[in-house]
Amino acid sequence: MPALKGLDTTMELTRHAAALKAQGYDFALRYYSWNAAKNLSLGEARALSQAGLAIGAVWETSGTRAGYFSRAQGLADGAAAFRMARDVIGQPFGSAIYFAVDYDPTQADLDGAIGNYFTGVHAALYVAAEGQPSYRVGVYGSGLCCGTLVEGGAASLSWLSQSTAFAGSRQYAEQKRYDIIQLLPARILGADGIVLDVDPDATHPDRDGGLFTV
Repeated sequence: MPALKGLDTTMELTRHAAALKAQGYDFALRYYSWNAAKNLSLGEARALSQAGLAIGAVWETSGTRAGYFSRAQGLADGAAAFRMARDVIGQPFGSAIYFAVDYDPTQADLDGAIGNYFTGVHAALYVAAEGQPSYRVGVYGSGLCCGTLVEGGAASLSWLSQSTAFAGSRQYAEQKRYDIIQLLPARILGADGIVLDVDPDATHPDRDGGLFTV
């Protein structure tokens, strides 16, 4: 199947869904977080789905430094992400929630704090779903981060950050090991001539990226 064309943004896209579809976009990645201002809403999810756009979900609040990550933080974030996905949005089980590691972590960070964080995420999802399969866990980050977590079983999907200078990212992109790849920031037109600041994205042509509709 062909790679899908998408974007991610912190901006609400409800009114822009049809305009994005008309420009050839196939999906939009939006946020779950502790910051309600940037979160995907049910109305927005429905508008995107009705326009023919698939949705991707990413949890990101403050994952920009090693000190944020711990098993306890993973438990809290995983539980909150599950509630938003299931109870607010109605995101279907089997689709993915990506968890962001939005800096250039060392291998020691990945083997320690970040690995512990993803252990917490999995435990939270397991408890919330009463031991049944629910959401696939994805990771957003560098090539080293994505590769380490996927190969170690801490994540089942990877969304490669646009930051090509991060460890392992060029090789990860060249080898097409990602499920979704983020490209350099762009400004595009939405509805009524409104300019949207977005990051373009594309799926791997042979993978579904964990996207969904409602």
